[in-house]
Amino acid sequence: MNIALLGYGRMGQTIEQIAIKRGHNIVLKVDKDDIDYDITKADVAIDFSIPNVAFNNISNCLNNNVPVISGTTGWLENYDNAVALCKEKKGAFIYASNYSLGVNIFFELNKTLAKMMSTLKQYNVSMEEIHHTKKLDAPSGTAISLANDIIEFNTNFKAWELDSTKEEATIPIVAKRIEDVPGTHTVNYESEVDTITIEHIAHNRQGFALGAVIAAEWIVGKTGVFTMNDVLNIG
Repeated sequence: MNIALLGYGRMGQTIEQIAIKRGHNIVLKVDKDDIDYDITKADVAIDFSIPNVAFNNISNCLNNNVPVISGTTGWLENYDNAVALCKEKKGAFIYASNYSLGVNIFFELNKTLAKMMSTLKQYNVSMEEIHHTKKLDAPSGTAISLANDIIEFNTNFKAWELDSTKEEATIPIVAKRIEDVPGTHTVNYESEVDTITIEHIAHNRQGFALGAVIAAEWIVGKTGVFTMNDVLNIG
């Protein structure tokens, strides 16, 4: 495939390496200050840009009939607009807060545990996420996805909140920024007698990048709005 990289930071560069190893061509490398670029050169675009340009990148792809994979977080106030545009243009679009294959398995474990714990009101939930110091948003999109899934499957919780909270039925998320940490996510269920913990630790960016390339390979030729569950046939 001919791939456009929308965002050429560390993730974009890692995606480039993996895509080339898998036999693809990188025909565009769009950085945050690049405005005029010909997206029609590409068979598919992979967006790992920054929050304030992500929606413009996605819109440009959909308006030009180029399937787009987005892993940028922090722009989701415009997600419904992207979905509407995709449907209007009969395009193809995937957004995922995390493309790691392991994290998407972790998402399913988190949902299953939330269902199991829903009748055990003695347990309080808390979460922690740790990322590198260059990450712009907090909490991470992955942490938000985990929290929202807990809220969906465990009616004891109604909302999440960054840092500590004393609000009942609210999940506190602690966000830490430590140099060179690719991503760690921890979910704790704690009672007076014990603690149950599930955790995903990324060792590097390779897993995120590989998942994004696999999603790009999968979406070409399709029409619609999809998730990584569709790509991996899970959930």
